[in-house]
Amino acid sequence: MCKPKFIVIGISDSHVQYFSQEIQQVVSQGRVFSGGKRHHEIMLPHLPEDCCWIDITVPLEAVYAQYANQQEVIVFASGDPLFYGFATTLKRQFPKSELKVYPTFNSLQSLAHKACLPYHNMTAVSLTGRPWKNLDAALIEGRQQIGVLTDKTKTPDAIAQRMLQYGYTGYVMTVGERLGNEAHERVSTLTLEEAAQTTFEQPNCLLLQCTEQRKQRFGIPESEFHHLQGRNNMITKMPIRLLALQMLDITNRTSFWDIGFCTGSVSIEARLLCPTCHITAFEIRQESEQLIQKNSEKFGAPSINYVIGNFMDADLSCHPAPDCVFIGGHGGQLTEMLEKINRVLLPGGAIVFNSVSEASCQLFKEGIKQIGKHITASHRMALDEHHPITVMKAE
Repeated sequence: MCKPKFIVIGISDSHVQYFSQEIQQVVSQGRVFSGGKRHHEIMLPHLPEDCCWIDITVPLEAVYAQYANQQEVIVFASGDPLFYGFATTLKRQFPKSELKVYPTFNSLQSLAHKACLPYHNMTAVSLTGRPWKNLDAALIEGRQQIGVLTDKTKTPDAIAQRMLQYGYTGYVMTVGERLGNEAHERVSTLTLEEAAQTTFEQPNCLLLQCTEQRKQRFGIPESEFHHLQGRNNMITKMPIRLLALQMLDITNRTSFWDIGFCTGSVSIEARLLCPTCHITAFEIRQESEQLIQKNSEKFGAPSINYVIGNFMDADLSCHPAPDCVFIGGHGGQLTEMLEKINRVLLPGGAIVFNSVSEASCQLFKEGIKQIGKHITASHRMALDEHHPITVMKAE
């Protein structure tokens, strides 16, 4: 099996390509070429006779197997192949192979040029086959200009609808459709409301320009949340909520579990403090499903994965293992819950528990000892007329 050399050439969607003499020479001397079907159509007039073409199609493993039998492969890719592009994939798949890249403008650069928008402060986000979290993080952080690579489901209209749903209304959207295709290229700037009602041609990408900064929240008063009907006290109070998240070191974590989320206040505060953290929230009450969704939309906290049902019956294998856990409710099964958490808690992970009674405080200490961990921090706090609460951290 060979260790192939790769030459990756970035091209636009134009059927009229302009190549330097160096690239022209590389192509004229090439024998094995590769790219998507669209790239083949564009490059066909430039390819040598009797050359071999390898289509890049899924599954990619079959493509890699064909590459492995070649000494050199010239690959055509859209835009800058090192910007969420195929050259990055090749570096990962063939780390010991020689790689040379000839880039052109990526799609977001091309869109900025078409719309005459300076883009030196742009935050680039790819939603192509990826989850929403990086766009969510950019919005929560209040980035002034966000460039977004889309796909067939995370389209400009779907993005606009999601932004409106979670209250990120202070942006205008510039969309580039089929950039570089002389006959079909279109660039338009719309309000989010307009974009949400528009269908756009593929492929496309977009730029979000901030027109009004959303207020960033830290320490949301409990009175602002939607509550369980008739049970306004069923919420982790704001000072205790922030103390618990500080004890969990939430801003340095990657996966947070909130067990017994009720209104979702702890998960929402965690999302706003740590936009890139994966958050999974568990609650047994059916009515809390609507509550956490309403509160998430109200405070601009998307991408909280909530699970309704008894935590003790939940299949935890389908959720990212946590490196920090907050226990807001245990249904009288605290010891069993700690044992279940301990089986999936990542090394170096922490558990924080709010105790409202001496009995539950002692039960937590005993349960933590039983799973081989230790109480490393404990604070006792009294708020207004409420009973004192002990917040404990175990590691």
